[in-house]
Amino acid sequence: MNLNPTACFLCLAAVLAHLEVPAGTLAQFRTVFGDIEVELFDQHKPVTVQNFVRYVQSGLYQDGFIHRCEPAFVIQGGGFLVMDRTSSSPWIASIPTFSPIVNEYTNGAIYSNVYGTIAMARQGGVTNSATSQWFFNLANNSFLDSVDGGFTAFGRVVRGTNVLNVFRTFTTGNRATNVIRDFRSVLGPAFGSLPLLTTNATFGDLLYVDVSLLNVRVRRLTNEACRIAWRSVGGKTNRVEYSNRLPPVNWQLLIATNGNGATFNVTDSSTNAARRFYRVRVDY
Repeated sequence: MNLNPTACFLCLAAVLAHLEVPAGTLAQFRTVFGDIEVELFDQHKPVTVQNFVRYVQSGLYQDGFIHRCEPAFVIQGGGFLVMDRTSSSPWIASIPTFSPIVNEYTNGAIYSNVYGTIAMARQGGVTNSATSQWFFNLANNSFLDSVDGGFTAFGRVVRGTNVLNVFRTFTTGNRATNVIRDFRSVLGPAFGSLPLLTTNATFGDLLYVDVSLLNVRVRRLTNEACRIAWRSVGGKTNRVEYSNRLPPVNWQLLIATNGNGATFNVTDSSTNAARRFYRVRVDY
């Protein structure tokens, strides 16, 4: 699997009538070490991606933190968050979960749990038990592909592997920063390998991860023009392209612009086609 593509497709959507159409997304994981941007496998792992998106849109992946770090294996989050994070009395709570989802490892294209992929965690021995917890593979963990029906990798890092590599340097050894500590006796069984910025072990030393979506929407306007809106990827060339048929014979460039992280809006004023398919492509 190529984890360093030259471009990442963010969107593929058709505009019909006056509907506002959601399209494919990128997920952005913001950490103290920088951002991790992840291409989600919407087409091949729809249930898993929709479940993940539901947690993001519900705000349950805000103020969360990585509660498990095994540098030669995985980092794991999505299970816990800090309530009243900016107050003088923060506290740790479990993320409320929706119903477990069906395992999609064999659905569509099969993606191995190699370095840089993100997959859903689940209960040991229970295949269809994934809820809110996710993990990034910090190594080639393809052995997970055969455990209880396979762990479903539903996305891959397209920018931010340098951030993943920072977690590979964490250690249980005797040093003051970027350490892993066993807090099972204090916080519970899930916290046996808790990563911390320093040995002070305050709430400010947790490895917070706030997750958002760089999603794209297309809307038909009353004058039959189409408006494409998306949260741009900063520091990269964002290209809006279109085709009048699917599968496309070729893609036509509508606009190319430099992203800055803000939401961009582009209007396609052509009224010659009854429908068009759009994609936003980001050069990595």
